[in-house]
Amino acid sequence: MMVLKSSNKMLTVADLMSKNILSCKPETSLLEAANMMGNRNVSAIFIMFKNKLIGVWTEADCAKLDFSQPKFYQQAISNFMSSPVKQVQSTMLTSELTVLFHNYGFRHLLVVDETNTPQGVVSLSDVIKSQGLEHYLHFRLVDKSYNANIPLLDASDSMTLVAKVMREKRVNAVLVENKTLKQKGIITERDLLNLLKKGEIKASCWESAGWPLLTVKETTSLYKAYQLLEIRKIRHLVVESDDLEVLGVLSLHNIMSDIEVAYMNELEMVLEQRDVALKKSQKNLFLAKKIINASLDGIMITDSSSTILQVNPAFTALTGYCEKETIGQTPRILNSGHHDKQFHDEMWQSLRKEGVWQGEIYNKKKNGELFLEWLTIIEIKESEDEDLLYAAIFSDITERKKAEKRITALAYFDELTHLPNRRLFSDRLEMALATAKRDDQILAVMFLDLDHFKQVNDTLGHTIGDLLLQQVASRLEKYVKAGDTLARLGGDEFTLLLTEVDEVNDILDFANQLILCLEERFKIQEHEISITTSIGAAVFPDDGSDSDELLKHADVAMYRSKELGRNSFQLYKPEMNARSLERMLMEKKLSKALKNNSFELYYQPKVNVLNSQVVGVEALIRWHDNELGVVSPASFIPLAEDLGLIIDLDIWVLNQACKQINEWMETGIEFGRISVNISALHLTKGNLVLAVQNSLTVWQVPAQFLEIEVTETSFISSMDEAKKVLKALKALDVHIALDDFGTGYSALSYLTQLPIDTIKIDASFIAKIPDEYGNSQIVKAIIALAQSLGLELVAEGVEKEKQLRFLQGIGCNIIQGYFYSKALPKKEFNHFITNQQLECEA
Repeated sequence: MMVLKSSNKMLTVADLMSKNILSCKPETSLLEAANMMGNRNVSAIFIMFKNKLIGVWTEADCAKLDFSQPKFYQQAISNFMSSPVKQVQSTMLTSELTVLFHNYGFRHLLVVDETNTPQGVVSLSDVIKSQGLEHYLHFRLVDKSYNANIPLLDASDSMTLVAKVMREKRVNAVLVENKTLKQKGIITERDLLNLLKKGEIKASCWESAGWPLLTVKETTSLYKAYQLLEIRKIRHLVVESDDLEVLGVLSLHNIMSDIEVAYMNELEMVLEQRDVALKKSQKNLFLAKKIINASLDGIMITDSSSTILQVNPAFTALTGYCEKETIGQTPRILNSGHHDKQFHDEMWQSLRKEGVWQGEIYNKKKNGELFLEWLTIIEIKESEDEDLLYAAIFSDITERKKAEKRITALAYFDELTHLPNRRLFSDRLEMALATAKRDDQILAVMFLDLDHFKQVNDTLGHTIGDLLLQQVASRLEKYVKAGDTLARLGGDEFTLLLTEVDEVNDILDFANQLILCLEERFKIQEHEISITTSIGAAVFPDDGSDSDELLKHADVAMYRSKELGRNSFQLYKPEMNARSLERMLMEKKLSKALKNNSFELYYQPKVNVLNSQVVGVEALIRWHDNELGVVSPASFIPLAEDLGLIIDLDIWVLNQACKQINEWMETGIEFGRISVNISALHLTKGNLVLAVQNSLTVWQVPAQFLEIEVTETSFISSMDEAKKVLKALKALDVHIALDDFGTGYSALSYLTQLPIDTIKIDASFIAKIPDEYGNSQIVKAIIALAQSLGLELVAEGVEKEKQLRFLQGIGCNIIQGYFYSKALPKKEFNHFITNQQLECEA
């Protein structure tokens, strides 16, 4: 296969043409024209009339002449010329010229300049030679290219016949046989032209024939045949077989035609490949354009001088600049001014060195808004001769960066209060410990827990609870020094790291400040909330050498603070560990005890002093564990609240109380009413009405035998909800008692709003009568208030006879306390109440 030449320089017609152009006038005779062509050694002459090209005559046209006519050579050349003459511009590319030869079948073209002035002549052979023939000729043999149909004439035939045969057979040579000499000769178109130059006619054609013949074998390569023609300056070779038989004639024209066909085939294949490549390129370009336009990333293409050539729709969406506003501008229209010259210099230095740059950069939208983008700039260069292009691809990562910051904040900071979280606190504690160990310093870890915070969530809702936590955090932060860390671990638990501790008393003073700062009421929406805190602290190195140990011991000290009445501070002591383990054990056993029905009700009577008759019974829960022993309600009831078990505990007590009512009714024991203490959470959030209904229904007891005791603090923050629940209980015919009256802080107006039947005077007042005047006056006032409102009265905690006589003297006749009996288990209480009945009957 022939390979077409390629070069960085594109060849033009001017590079190939022959400037040996020959012209004559229309009236020039054939004789004169032939001599002019012979003198210039050209095969074509152009006919000019008034400086205009009107035709061309070539040596091939000699075969068209009638050599039998007298003085035919004196005829004007214009009678035999070909017209019009095809011409091309000298600046035309060779590839375009080849297409013309191929499409129109021309062999010669006149070359003209931009003014149509003739400059030279170019043939298809010139084009082919410029591509290099050697490779093709080496691999072709003569037997594939010679003409085997060359006419054979007799030596006596005339030149007129020779010309006629050439014309009719369309060949450029004939063979002539001289039988006398037993020789063969050859006559070509060039021989006809030479004959015409002499202006005479030979008697026989043998006189114009060339002999002896120059021959080649049919197995000779075309390259050797071509070299032979070039060396001898001839155009024809006779082809013979190995046994010297004449097979035909190989002409230079045959070689060139053969090469032309191969060249054209190759050209067609190249053109076809070009078309396929072009279609593929167009398809790729179409796809690339579609992809660019569909891309969610902004794309901007500039030239080497930073002039914007193209932008995609995403660019417009991200920046606000439309295509018309950007084409012809420079990327400086997006400059935010956020980056200095050094930044841009380093960016371009990297781009020139690596051909690509990537990074974060601030740019400015059309509306002036700054945005952070991830930018990739790519250098585009296909060849050394082409200009550089740059493609900038970017995406807006402003929101992503905000999200990353948020994720970081979530990882290290509490979302509600924005304080450091457990993870960040642990990191800072580890660093502080390393410093303290190195520098032999003291540091402290404090554990803060809000007292009764769960009640705030349960009564006022989690929204109010969250707002309270935010305000608590804000107050505490004001006392935290630089270098210390306040963190929220979760819920209502806070930790504090103190790094600049000179002595332990400093910790005590600081803890007292924190306690005092939280005692002032918090105003949240329409609520005023009081909250206190229990604080525990552990000191490095006395109370622990690592973070886990310090946090554990600070937690233990905090729980000890709660056990001692809350709203206080405790520094860790080793003996607290035992209490902490006891609490952990109690937590595990409490849930198990509730499931296994391991509690017991004790009963304390309410006695009418006028007749010593039992008029009511308060059911009090007790817990005796095989391992823990007798556990005080003061310990396990707050624990049940913390663990979320208090409602289940209430329901257990309700069911046991109703079961006891049923039993006493069947045995005929007169007990008045059984009263059950209900938690604040159950009153406002636990569907208390349904629980009471279920207990009454299950044990088939009348509602008037059941009394529900509530405290002021259980409804003071949720008056509307409490009123709704208590009215619903009252509708069931359940008795309502107000426990611990006088210890709250609310206005007394609720006594007229709530369906209360009984007021119980708190034991703290009873303990100081009649000796303490102030308390005695308060008791008198409570009794007067109850009597004026038509409410029953019960005095709790009566232990002495003088207390009994004082109460009886001011009109309070129902008492509860050790004076008559402590709380008793069922069997002992049954014995007590039976004896009371017998005494009353006696």
